[in-house]
Amino acid sequence: MIDNRAPDPVAYLDQVAASAPGQGFKQRVLRLMELSPGHTVVDIGCGPGTDLGAMAAAVAPGGTVVGVDRDPMMVEVARSRLAGTAGVRVRHGDAHALPLADGIADRARTDRVLQHVDDPARALAEVRRMLRPGGRALLAEPDWDGLLIDSAEPELSRRLTRFIATEIVRNATVGRSLARLCAGVGLAVRSVETHTPVLRDFGTADRLLGLRRNVRRAVRAGHLDGGAEEWIEAVAARPFLATFMMFLVTAEVA
Repeated sequence: MIDNRAPDPVAYLDQVAASAPGQGFKQRVLRLMELSPGHTVVDIGCGPGTDLGAMAAAVAPGGTVVGVDRDPMMVEVARSRLAGTAGVRVRHGDAHALPLADGIADRARTDRVLQHVDDPARALAEVRRMLRPGGRALLAEPDWDGLLIDSAEPELSRRLTRFIATEIVRNATVGRSLARLCAGVGLAVRSVETHTPVLRDFGTADRLLGLRRNVRRAVRAGHLDGGAEEWIEAVAARPFLATFMMFLVTAEVA
């Protein structure tokens, strides 16, 4: 039986964080944030609180980490997981209107959040409002036009990438636009780098990228023909390679 269901969102985020590509990426994000004891950090779109504990350890003693998420279920899970962790608070709120005062934070982070919001520029304006002078934002977002899947039929790979970038993800190319968007809201860009995880195990790639599920969606939407399901199984059966591009931008309040 084919499972067409979307993965449980908490389980999915846990799987991404636990994967080797996810761990390497998250370690790099934390280094770029340059957290210090006493900092106040805001994690916008904190999900089930995956990274709040690591941030809290980095700003101890005396620091505070505030996780914000618009999904009440994620807020509940994060509060449960971080209950008793010193210096951590979790709040319900929207990235477009953060429930926090002006100039409250030394550091802010979005990790694969702006690709989903209605208005990335407005969300970044909220980041700018909330940061105090000298405060730093770390913004990590993918560019789904850069999804590459090795295949004996590269045109089908291209069509799947195009479907994901145009029909699945709201702001699929926001990663490449981060520096420009930051400048537009008055944040000074300090660095831009890319992170390109290479996935050589189809099962891992399928869990992280939803390859089979998105092929089925593309077939139903008419972007791929019915033979695409056989194609993705052939891809799975051969030596596999896929990669995609993440942009990591650090920006500061001058």
